[in-house]
Amino acid sequence: MSKKKQKPNRPKARRPRGFEDKSADIIRAENRLIAAAFAVYDQNGFEPLQTPAFEYADALGKFLPDEDRPNTGVFALRDDDEQWMSLRYDLTAPLARFVAENFDALAKPYRRYQAGSVFRNEKPGPGRFREFVQCDADSVGAPGAAADAEMVMLAADVMRAVGLKDGQYQVRVNNRKLLDGILENTGVPNTNEGAIQRLKVLRAIDKLDRLGEAGVEALLGEGREDDSGDYTEGANLGKDAIKAVLGFTIASAGGRVDTIANLEKLVGNSERGMSGCQELVDIDHILSAVGIGDDRAAFDTSIVRGLGYYTGPVFEVELLTDIKDRKGRPVRIGSIGGGGRYDDLVSRFRGQLVPATGFSFGVSRLLSALERLDALENTSNPPVFVTVFDRALLGEYFKMADEMRTAGLRAEVYVGTGNITKQMKYADRRGVQLAVIMGEDELSRNEVTVKDLALGAEMAKAIKSNEEWKSARPAQETVARENLIDYLKQALNK
Repeated sequence: MSKKKQKPNRPKARRPRGFEDKSADIIRAENRLIAAAFAVYDQNGFEPLQTPAFEYADALGKFLPDEDRPNTGVFALRDDDEQWMSLRYDLTAPLARFVAENFDALAKPYRRYQAGSVFRNEKPGPGRFREFVQCDADSVGAPGAAADAEMVMLAADVMRAVGLKDGQYQVRVNNRKLLDGILENTGVPNTNEGAIQRLKVLRAIDKLDRLGEAGVEALLGEGREDDSGDYTEGANLGKDAIKAVLGFTIASAGGRVDTIANLEKLVGNSERGMSGCQELVDIDHILSAVGIGDDRAAFDTSIVRGLGYYTGPVFEVELLTDIKDRKGRPVRIGSIGGGGRYDDLVSRFRGQLVPATGFSFGVSRLLSALERLDALENTSNPPVFVTVFDRALLGEYFKMADEMRTAGLRAEVYVGTGNITKQMKYADRRGVQLAVIMGEDELSRNEVTVKDLALGAEMAKAIKSNEEWKSARPAQETVARENLIDYLKQALNK
């Protein structure tokens, strides 16, 4: 009795949760956004940098969600020398390591820009991925509010460069020192011992737009259980402290000057709080000098940024326009970029203060917002499609395609198998507009046939029979071989 032949053990084709495959259209659109931002950064005198995707876990330091468990919040592994390495969580911590490692060789302030994938080992959800692309600009070794004001200006200019109009976005600025001063006045020390409590306060406020005042109040107190049953431990502030923090989040007024006046009353005698107010005054002065008014950049005390390494001014870019999905329902995009001052990050390596400030935006999030606003410009065209009517003429087909490319046109020679009918079906799936056909007869006459597939599809709607189709040969032209490039350009320009 013969044994049954065992089926081969094939792995199931499946994509890891929280990661995405990107189509050509998305990749091209993201590249255009990055190129637009890079042009702004470059024009302002910044230089490009590329750092590796992996960093040693101890180099990430306090930026790690949990230092005792390197694989919590980040993706980590042990190298062959038993050192923990982690996929970068953002582009800022690797920058700090790079500057510390090359400190003496760099002109300071060191101004760099970079784009690349970052990785978060967190629970994925709708629009929340474990890998996404960030685009950053930073000034390291730049003390004072001038560098922070420049970052706010960069953020506003990038929004214009990628296609947003004034009135569709606003850069909202705050200062971590203000909240530190208020917390000092309520008994939370500005020391390492109080750092964890302050970080919980920051992360609670950062959820204000999503959870509302009641949700944030719970997180400032004992904690909160969400709809899924997950419980988040709170900051355990007292009632007076909670009241003071919530009062701080609504201190923003109609304009930057009025907001500063409100904040000066709130911070009282706190030296750190008064320093934060003065920095906002300096930022307002520079923004006003270059014509950036409250409509493009405002002071907003609800903006705190959830990351623990910020030490001074912080800001986020918010969309002001209503966005709806395809069914007309409102869509919440939230912050599409942000940044701030982080004076302690490089000092971890060198034991000396190295001031720094930066701006970052998530490329996918910004792309999604632009797409919903119909603000994306599609500049990619499908290639001119050179069919293979006779395989003996492959050299001629590739010669034609090479001439098209030299003239600046995208061109593709069909390298698959199948007759003209199959090739046309392939071209249709690729969204091809123009197809070039040449056989031995056309070659002998020094001619080619060009089919406008898009126009032909429209004309075909009015043709009722196969005989009529064959006799009409819609949207098909015979072109002299020497005139092919000019004809293609004219047809594409139409």
